[in-house]
Amino acid sequence: MRLKVLQATHPDMLVGMDSAALRRHYLATELFGAGDVRLCYSHVERLIVGGAQPHERPLRLEAVPEGGSSPLLARRELGMINIGGPGRVTVDGREHAMQPRDGLYVGKESAEVIFESSDPAAPAKYYLVSAPAHARFETVKIPIEEARPTSMGAPETANRRTIHQYVHPDVCRSSQLLMGLTALETGSVWNTMPCHLHDRRSEVYFYFDMRPQERVFHFMGPPVETRHLVVANEEAVISPPWSIHMGAGTGRYAFIWAMAGENQDYRDMDPVPTQMLR
Repeated sequence: MRLKVLQATHPDMLVGMDSAALRRHYLATELFGAGDVRLCYSHVERLIVGGAQPHERPLRLEAVPEGGSSPLLARRELGMINIGGPGRVTVDGREHAMQPRDGLYVGKESAEVIFESSDPAAPAKYYLVSAPAHARFETVKIPIEEARPTSMGAPETANRRTIHQYVHPDVCRSSQLLMGLTALETGSVWNTMPCHLHDRRSEVYFYFDMRPQERVFHFMGPPVETRHLVVANEEAVISPPWSIHMGAGTGRYAFIWAMAGENQDYRDMDPVPTQMLR
């Protein structure tokens, strides 16, 4: 199992950052590897993001020193969405069949999480997000058909999209984690446009379902001091609470968003007029 650590940063630091520095501080890459669990620990809300890609053998979610507890979920909750082939996730002896784009919420104090693929030739790929938790809630499987859908945007502004809310108070209870999947319609390229801030929560955008040659231009930073990251398939951007978070793609893509912070009100955001951006 691999682990990368990203430190928290101040918005003033952006002024002197080049592309390499931006990528080093805010971009999580190489989250999936065959037969491996790979994690990225961020000091922003102490979020952990990563991927589990089992092949012939099952994989276990192991404790890491940065988590400070063993097992890893002793004081944490975990959300995941399968972006690969069919598989199974076993939590403390209870097996959950995971079809493509099925989600699973795993509650605090869960001792054992095991990932498997049904077919090594078409392996499951579990995208993982974990946040500290103050309370324990039941583990819940969330098929995409049971995720709460919300349609937003319009074709004329190239941002028509459906937001599927998986870990959300209207779907399953969690301590602080929110998690969902946004799918753009054909011809739409902008996500989360117009953009917003929420100083009370931090967010991670994980981009996937992209062809190898395609990229998403992810915009970040304070509204009057924006920067961008060029993001490839299956890479994630850590968005601090002081940063906008939006992107435009050169082709088809989807993204998984996850948040943690002061509240679980999905509508708690501060809109940023587009004409304000610099």
